[in-house]
Amino acid sequence: MTEQTEQAEQAAVPDEAAAVRPEPEPEPDPEPDAAPPVPPRDRRVLRAVARWTAAVLVCGGLGTGTAFGIASMERTDVPGLATESDGRWDYPSLTLPALPAGSPRPYTIGNEYEIHHADLRKLLLPAPAGATPDKKLNGGWVTSAQYVSEYGKDHRSALQQALADFAVRHIAARGWVMPDGTTCRVYLLQFNSADMAGQFKSAEIGTGLSPDALLMSAPGESAIDEGWESETPADGQSALSLYTEVKPFGPEHTRHAYIAAGDTMALIVQSKKGTAAAVPFHQTVVLQNQLLG
Repeated sequence: MTEQTEQAEQAAVPDEAAAVRPEPEPEPDPEPDAAPPVPPRDRRVLRAVARWTAAVLVCGGLGTGTAFGIASMERTDVPGLATESDGRWDYPSLTLPALPAGSPRPYTIGNEYEIHHADLRKLLLPAPAGATPDKKLNGGWVTSAQYVSEYGKDHRSALQQALADFAVRHIAARGWVMPDGTTCRVYLLQFNSADMAGQFKSAEIGTGLSPDALLMSAPGESAIDEGWESETPADGQSALSLYTEVKPFGPEHTRHAYIAAGDTMALIVQSKKGTAAAVPFHQTVVLQNQLLG
């Protein structure tokens, strides 16, 4: 809008004081010389140019605003992981919980034992949209017996003793069922230090091409998930191990993963009749890993 247009609009607005106390109308100024008429064709061109200019300004403003909005958002606030076109689940926006005053995050200088000082329950991944919550695994504390129930009966006694030997501090868990029948369970186990968590995983779970401790839902062979594509995490960061049940498997197919993140180890299990999809499984692992980072 030009300065002449603004002045014209301001002149068109009635003055409230003048409405109460009318004053004599000033004598009209002499009329300026009339401008030469603009041919109709030129007027149409001018109007078209004005419309295109306004459209460009509006689009440019919207683009700038959108870019600024995305740039100013935290990484975990961008809802790009919640699309349906490729089978990903619609998770809510993720935010890291507040820490007690003066407490560092696990991979910062000064946190020698890589301790998660936040409430472990608040580090659990929330259920996605459309999920039916598991009443037993509702995001709160669970017993070590509940955790070891995920494994075959031959492993439970040894795992129960190992959890006591390695002095597990807390276990939190959340589970849900998706509309397509996929079940998901997430466990977080917190130890006294990153070394204790790492020793438990290497000694009891295994670090090879297949896990040593077999799940109840995957009693046969499980192998490294070759569909997982990710760069090796940097030193001092979390380490991920993803597995998929090898055919022939039973009525259900199970995928599971372990995340070693400082003093905490996560177990993620997804099962479905037929074949458990890889995309939501990988998505769940990525998001839970971000919360633990």
